[in-house]
Amino acid sequence: MRLQKTSALLISSLLCALSANAQEQPKAEELVGKYYLGIHGMRMNTDDDRLAPNDVDFIKHANGIGAEFGYRLSEFSELRVSYTDLNLTRTGWAPSTPSGKNIAANYLYFPNKQNFYVMAGASALDVIDSEMSANVGAGYRHYLSERSAIYFEGNGHYQFDNKYTDLSAQIGFVYFFGDSAKKVVRSAPVEPTAVVPVAIQPIDSDNDGVVDSKDQCKATPETNKVDVDGCTIFTEENDALHLHVKFDNSKAIVKAEYLDNIKSAADFLKQYPHTSLTIKGHTSSVGPAAFNKKLSQQRADAIVDVLVNTFDIKSSRLTAVGMGEEELLSPANTAQAHEANRRIEAKVSVDKKVAIKR
Repeated sequence: MRLQKTSALLISSLLCALSANAQEQPKAEELVGKYYLGIHGMRMNTDDDRLAPNDVDFIKHANGIGAEFGYRLSEFSELRVSYTDLNLTRTGWAPSTPSGKNIAANYLYFPNKQNFYVMAGASALDVIDSEMSANVGAGYRHYLSERSAIYFEGNGHYQFDNKYTDLSAQIGFVYFFGDSAKKVVRSAPVEPTAVVPVAIQPIDSDNDGVVDSKDQCKATPETNKVDVDGCTIFTEENDALHLHVKFDNSKAIVKAEYLDNIKSAADFLKQYPHTSLTIKGHTSSVGPAAFNKKLSQQRADAIVDVLVNTFDIKSSRLTAVGMGEEELLSPANTAQAHEANRRIEAKVSVDKKVAIKR
């Protein structure tokens, strides 16, 4: 009955705290020198080897409630002592439930000065037998106001004599008392200073870093790097086109799969309208040389026809040359070599000026 009443008190306190309007989390330096009181609930999973007093049943777990007292040593650390009253649950049937307790002293370390902490310490853990236990764990504290907070933590407990290992989870509510060790220092009133006239800044209309009186290029883009005269600094870059189209044996028909490549060549020519393109037709070494010469010219003419009639490139910018079998990619007498040689090729490169960016 006492456990139920105390559990109800703990839950009510947490609900009241959560329902309050949470203020801004206090800074760690504001907590130094303050102490706090708290209440908590604990669930402990005990070691599987713990025997009940009848040496037949085993202790399964324990539930408990307790209170604690703590003190903030620094922005990073706290000391805390706590007492927890435990009700033990064991296997089998028993007319009464055994009880226990845990008296612990822990050191809490906050690595980022805020909510998360790790902890270590020792406790007198009474589960059937009272023995010393080492504790390690971690937790998280959520501040509800400048003085109140709830926390959640987990701990591992190791008893040296019987080598028992127990695990516990704890939820609690704490409230800070006292004043911070660091007092807020109020600065003395600052005497008004005399107003110094501001010199008129020279005008730089295009914001290139060169004032208008010295700027010889008064409309340069803000993103461009400029010289001492305010003019854009350019660098030379090269842009190149390489068109390669293959043909079937003894054919000069442009296959649809190469139209995207030809379109890319047309886009290049439109981007550089002063550029001309020479298209060279080629054949394999199979067949008479005279036939191959004529066929290669037909293949080059077919590409010119697509560029002119499909992609609106002026014919005056295009030259078709039939090379026959004069420039074989591979002289081998194989099907793969012959396929590679049945082609047209067109290459051109241009130099262009590109503005250097800031």
